[in-house]
Amino acid sequence: MSATSYRFIIADDHPLFRGALRQTLETQYPDAVIEEAGALEDVTAKLEQDGEVDLILLDLSMPGMRGFSGLMYLRAQYSGVPVVVVSANEDPQAIRRAVEFGASGFIPKSHGIDVIREAISEVMSGNMWTPPDVDLAADDGSGDLVQRLATLTPQQVRVLMMLSEGLLNKQIAYELSVSEATVKAHVSAILQKLGVESRTQAVIAASKIEAGQWQVGGETAEAAQAQ
Repeated sequence: MSATSYRFIIADDHPLFRGALRQTLETQYPDAVIEEAGALEDVTAKLEQDGEVDLILLDLSMPGMRGFSGLMYLRAQYSGVPVVVVSANEDPQAIRRAVEFGASGFIPKSHGIDVIREAISEVMSGNMWTPPDVDLAADDGSGDLVQRLATLTPQQVRVLMMLSEGLLNKQIAYELSVSEATVKAHVSAILQKLGVESRTQAVIAASKIEAGQWQVGGETAEAAQAQ
């Protein structure tokens, strides 16, 4: 594939950082089509219009995302589109999580332009890139739960995100334009896949995997358990 056919999506809610990444890509791939998105819904809208994207550069902290949920959703819904996480979070556990959920690479925002170019070039060549000092093989004992979360369908990921926000079945149904019965079916499937017995346990399980990024408060947990 020639560079003239490359299409990139820069997904970050900070315009200045999007601009910096755009300049980096324009220098590296001067004939590529580069689009920008400031929220997860903007990314999905662009992919729905045209799924032929060569690379998404995704920030973990954007509107519409909770922790790795956006990455999980994109990898489940658009499995053929490579995603590289570009994040201010440099925690080795977060980097391992991103890779486990299907990211093709993880670039800390603190890295210089030369390193970012090298990382993008590696991924565009079909390789994976993460900071060299991160041990991807390290095991914190949560591998089984990660694998279970990775089996969720795109719609189940969205339902789990809404559960974590404390939404009721009727609210989730309204947001997704489906029936309450459909939502209940999704919740049942989520509980089965995660091996838990309640909505609250499902959200807590997700919060453990998200290394503190997928938060649920006491009132939210109680409301979720009541449903």
